[in-house]
Amino acid sequence: MTRAADFTPPTPGRSRNMAAIKRSGTEPERLVRSALHRQGYRFRKDLPLREGGMLIRPDIVFTRARVAVFIDGCFWHSCPEHGAAPRTNSTYWNPKLAGNAARDRRQTLALQASGWMVLRIWEHDSVEAACAAIVAALRSQRTRTIPAPSAEGS
Repeated sequence: MTRAADFTPPTPGRSRNMAAIKRSGTEPERLVRSALHRQGYRFRKDLPLREGGMLIRPDIVFTRARVAVFIDGCFWHSCPEHGAAPRTNSTYWNPKLAGNAARDRRQTLALQASGWMVLRIWEHDSVEAACAAIVAALRSQRTRTIPAPSAEGS
């Protein structure tokens, strides 16, 4: 636990940068959603779910199949492959990033306890690999979520 005396508030420039960071609709999310949509899958985006006493907002939700997909940024969610600990202001960042990871675990457990299949995909994963994992999860849930092919797409 950090002490208040150890905390260095962010500079005004850093605060502006942090405020500009999107919570949803990031480039990796948009690319995966577009690829899924082109394949004929329909889903909800950023749908609030109340499970386990928490409000949880997965990036992509297949309600009928009960599949929740999170596309996690390497920095914000402490990717074991690319998530490097910040070297500046570590008294702020280390607890912040550890808290994000702990929240991710709590949310995953709450959704799973309520019967949801949860997928966590890293932003560095390819769109093809992400879509393949999502399609496999949907198939394993044995729910048909693909609409009948239209004559236009042929």
